[in-house]
Amino acid sequence: MAHQPSSQTRLSPSGYEEDIRAVLAPRLAYFEAVARHEHVTRAAHELGVPQSTLSRAMVRLEQDLGVTLFARRGRTVSLTPAGRTFLASAERALAEVEKAADSVRADADPTAGKVAFGFLHTMGSETVPSLIRAFRADHPRVRFQLVQNYGEAMIERLRAGGLDLCLTSPVPDAPDLVARRLDEQRLRLVVPEDHRLAGRRRIRLAEAADETFVTLEPGYGLRRITDDLCTEAGFTPRVAFEGEEAETLRGLVAAGLGVALLPPPAVARPGVVELTVTAPRAVREIGVAWLDGHPDTPPVAAFKRFLLSRRGNLLPD
Repeated sequence: MAHQPSSQTRLSPSGYEEDIRAVLAPRLAYFEAVARHEHVTRAAHELGVPQSTLSRAMVRLEQDLGVTLFARRGRTVSLTPAGRTFLASAERALAEVEKAADSVRADADPTAGKVAFGFLHTMGSETVPSLIRAFRADHPRVRFQLVQNYGEAMIERLRAGGLDLCLTSPVPDAPDLVARRLDEQRLRLVVPEDHRLAGRRRIRLAEAADETFVTLEPGYGLRRITDDLCTEAGFTPRVAFEGEEAETLRGLVAAGLGVALLPPPAVARPGVVELTVTAPRAVREIGVAWLDGHPDTPPVAAFKRFLLSRRGNLLPD
C-alpha cells in the first residue's frame, strides 16, 4: 500500500464539523479493521471489500487528516503514535454507533420494545396506570417512557420526536398531527364545604359569575376550557390563583380561596363539595394524538390500536 504525499487541501482543525463527519465517519470501520489486523489483505477479506479499495481509503484518510497513521511494509502495516491515538477514539466512536443500533433495535422489538407516551397530569393517578396494566396483559414485556405535562408542551414534544403518542385535551386540530377523540370527562364546580352553594347538588355556571376562581395557568387545556365555559355562561371569571396541578387547585378551594372547574378526583378530597354543572354542558374531550406520517415501531402500533379500541371506555368508572 504505497503512500504518496498529497497536494490536496487538508481538513483544517477549524473546518466545518459536518465536513469532518462526512469525511471520517464512513472510513472509521475500515481504519479499525486495518489497525486490528495490521494487514491490508486480511482486513479487506473481513470487510468484504477489494484490497485496492481499502488501500485507497486509508491513503485518503491520512491525506484528509494531514497525519501518517500507518508505517507500511508491503501489505503489513503498524500504527504510528498518531495512529494509536486515532484508533482509541475510533474504537469509542464505533462502540457508540453499535450501542445506538442495539438501542433502536431493542426499542422496535415487537415484544419488548419501547413506547414514549405522554399524558395530562390529571390522568396520571388512575387512567394511565389502568390503561398500561390492561395493555400489558397481552404485551407483558413492552416498556414505557412516561411523560406527564400539559397539552401544549406535549404537542411540542410530539413534534420534536420525543413522544410517540399522547393523551391530551382538548383534542388538537393541526395539519401535521393525527388526533382521535377517545372519551369525554364531566367537569364539576368545586366549592369549599362551607360555601353558600355547598348545599346544592346541581348548578348553572352563571350562578358562579360573582365567585373568585382558581385555575390552571394559561396554556393548559383545562384553563382554556374553563375560560370558554365561563364565556358561554355569560361572564369572565375573576382569577385569584393560577397553578399547575388540579389537586393543588382543590387544596386552594378547600382553604376557601376560590372555586374551580375540575375533573373528578381519583380520591375524594375533604373540605370541598363538587357540584354537577347543568348549563352549559361542562365536559372536556380526551383524545390521542400522534405525528402525521411518522412511522410506528411494532410496540407503538400495538399500543395505538389498543387506545383506539378503548374509544368511549377510556376513563375509569
